[in-house]
Amino acid sequence: MNTSLDTNALKARQQAIWASGDYAVIGTTMQIVGERLAEACDLRWDEQVLDVAAGNGNVTLAAARRGCRVTSTDYVPELLKRGEERARAERLDVVFQTADAEALPFADGTFDAVLSTFGVMFAPDQAQAARELSRVCRPGGRIGLANWTPQGYVGQMFKTLGRHVPPPAGALPPSRWGDEEQLRVLFEGAFDALQVSRQLFNFRYRSAAHYLEVFRTWFGPMRTAFASLEPQAAAALERDLTELLNACNVGGPTSLVVPSEYLEVVITRGR
Repeated sequence: MNTSLDTNALKARQQAIWASGDYAVIGTTMQIVGERLAEACDLRWDEQVLDVAAGNGNVTLAAARRGCRVTSTDYVPELLKRGEERARAERLDVVFQTADAEALPFADGTFDAVLSTFGVMFAPDQAQAARELSRVCRPGGRIGLANWTPQGYVGQMFKTLGRHVPPPAGALPPSRWGDEEQLRVLFEGAFDALQVSRQLFNFRYRSAAHYLEVFRTWFGPMRTAFASLEPQAAAALERDLTELLNACNVGGPTSLVVPSEYLEVVITRGR
């Protein structure tokens, strides 16, 4: 971790970014990822499960649907409210609690499974976040993660945003969590087994223009990036993102279907 980086300032900036727009509009389209991860972790009825950086609660709901006793956490209260609305609609009994992935307010070994879908990977202090996931997971329990890869569409999207709106100096790219070798370094000494499966999530929209309209309105990082740029610079970012989307599109000329690679990770906590 680069000690010159002001992680508190970066965290405050991130909180404001993720609170802008309404991530649930995007997040709910990814529910299948939470369901897949719940199955990969072989969740059992009555197990104690923690969802870290839960966002709008995709894997929270997946675990609760399998009879688990779920605590759903995020450091952005606005995101938790969306998850709470969804759980209430399904009559699922879930505890929602504001919490920082780098300082989880739970005792060692509290949970049978600790999960995160596209969430904890954005923590500024990646090593500390990994330590916290390991700490609150019981020996022999599972840590389940879904992380965008650097080479997949989302990894490339964030690289494109970074060329136009550079991240703070010293900040580590979240896509490091989508690299198996980096994961083994992050969790070194904390696991008995680390299993990785490459998966694809398909973004489905009418066109690149439709995708950008939705993401510029509701997805905090993109909304913030465009808002920070002068019109000419914003137009250049739009052109680069459109080019990337069209290059990745497998839906043909009348639709947009963009496969994005992610790692589905199941770590068995050391005993």
